[in-house]
Amino acid sequence: MNHDRLAKRIKSPLLRKEPLKLHTTWKVGGPADLFISLKYQEDLPEILDYSRQNRIPLFVFGSGSNLLVKDGGLKGIALQMGADFAGHSFRGRILRAKAGANLSRLASVTAEEGLSGLEFAAGIPGSAGGALLMNAGAYGGRIADIFHRALAITHAGEEELLKPADMEFGYRHTRLMERDTIIIWVELALTPGDPSLIREAVRKNMALRRERHPYEPSAGSVFKNPPQGPAGHFIEKAGLKGLEIGGARVSEKHANFIVNTGRARAEEILALMAKVQEEVYQKFGIALKPEVRVIGY
Repeated sequence: MNHDRLAKRIKSPLLRKEPLKLHTTWKVGGPADLFISLKYQEDLPEILDYSRQNRIPLFVFGSGSNLLVKDGGLKGIALQMGADFAGHSFRGRILRAKAGANLSRLASVTAEEGLSGLEFAAGIPGSAGGALLMNAGAYGGRIADIFHRALAITHAGEEELLKPADMEFGYRHTRLMERDTIIIWVELALTPGDPSLIREAVRKNMALRRERHPYEPSAGSVFKNPPQGPAGHFIEKAGLKGLEIGGARVSEKHANFIVNTGRARAEEILALMAKVQEEVYQKFGIALKPEVRVIGY
């Protein structure tokens, strides 16, 4: 199909057969038929209309963390609400961030404003939209604790103003994960505090991440923590640190991370994930569930 009509009707650049490994933190993933990094909100109706009229699948993502794209790539449109669709503003203690705003940067910005509540996000590589979608959290904090409201657009083009009661927050889960919804902006309700104390909390959390997390390309935690305790604990106790399949390796620094040693393919990461699940289940009777999203062919 010739997609020149869409390219002419939007201002955001449209790329064909763009390798998604260039847009994910794991640095793996085949090409998307069409790739758009959204710059202008007014392009969204055109993209959604084109997708509906031509029955072209649409996948929306943010910074590309917490995501594994298979080696065959993605059929349809990959729409990134990333760094090109960022920015933030304050209204008193309310922070409004566009979906593509970097979560770790927002933690630093709010600290400078003397607003507390987002310290847990220091060092998290995800975007504001993605963080809301999966109720991101760390160090005892989570998005659900500070969520005020958000603006979203359905794939049918209808706007929705979302409030806490609409979200059904759970552990690394919201109801949006089961719906075709595109987050436009997120508002977080923060608490005034001592800027120096908030900055110190941000600094400590960033230092903890540097100390505990691997530096090689990864997608963050691969598996959700089961009720019995941290997933990384059971992976380590199973003796799986350092286990490799091709270019994928269970991190020796944090067992719940699978890193790309520089040449990994998605199929190797998936095989290593399956091996970890099998070993942990055999040794402890615990069925680890993936935290990362897997898409593509």
